[in-house]
Amino acid sequence: MAPPPSLREPELTNAQHPFAPRPSRAVSRAILGVAVALCASVFLLFILGPVAGLVAAGGARGLAALGSDHELRASLGLTAIAATAATFLGVVGGTPLAYLLARKRFRGRAIVAALLDLPIIIPHPVAGIALLLVLGRASPLGSVLYDAGLRVAGSTTGIVCAMLFVSAPLYVSAAREAFARVDARYESVARTLGDDAWRAFRRVTLPLSARGLTAAAVVMWARAVSEFGAIVILTYNPKVASVLSYDRFTGFGLSEALPVAAVLVLFALIPLALLRALRGGEPLSRL
Repeated sequence: MAPPPSLREPELTNAQHPFAPRPSRAVSRAILGVAVALCASVFLLFILGPVAGLVAAGGARGLAALGSDHELRASLGLTAIAATAATFLGVVGGTPLAYLLARKRFRGRAIVAALLDLPIIIPHPVAGIALLLVLGRASPLGSVLYDAGLRVAGSTTGIVCAMLFVSAPLYVSAAREAFARVDARYESVARTLGDDAWRAFRRVTLPLSARGLTAAAVVMWARAVSEFGAIVILTYNPKVASVLSYDRFTGFGLSEALPVAAVLVLFALIPLALLRALRGGEPLSRL
């Protein structure tokens, strides 16, 4: 039997409900959402606007120049070859170091990790000066290398050294994270089944971390391709694409530098697409 109307609890409207947001709070949230969206849009425009403007202004001319500008083709080829060589050296030398930092706890580990990150934070012209000081012909090591027939400054070897110096820390850092995500117990199980340390690494850890290591190598390659400051100090000639863009800007003005710069931006889309495929697990055809 229903209670009489006088004993029923009054029904609460949405405005009177204790859990309903107050109008002032709802308005504040709406204003905050609009402000956040506006700030994000402005930031995105700031990042994408210059790149889009550069490609729109010089992309067509740059692609057309690939057929007739021998210097541009040579600089792009040199950039790709030198970046690939630097990446190979970084993978060979940096992978064991990244594994050591991910798996072992030793005194001075934090100092070693911090020193490895140092080339990322110092100005890259300063990195070029440091490399020139150590590898230049006037230095003890540089003179020994020069007498042995290996000239670093002013050669393709110098370009590879500059690229390796500034980009290898990115690979080591990302590879260390890739190894750290692999449970060390898997290696222990492989060891109990008779595998030695190298065989356990090759059969267990390496396959499980392969995608992360590949992504780290792609990041290193992309960073090497974009390097300018250290290369222009150590090796101005032969010219990589970034140095060629700067050379044409200082020698002929903005209009001549635009095609080279735009092609370099389009060139950078290659590692970006590879990273998208590796991190998202999607084939390149779907990007």
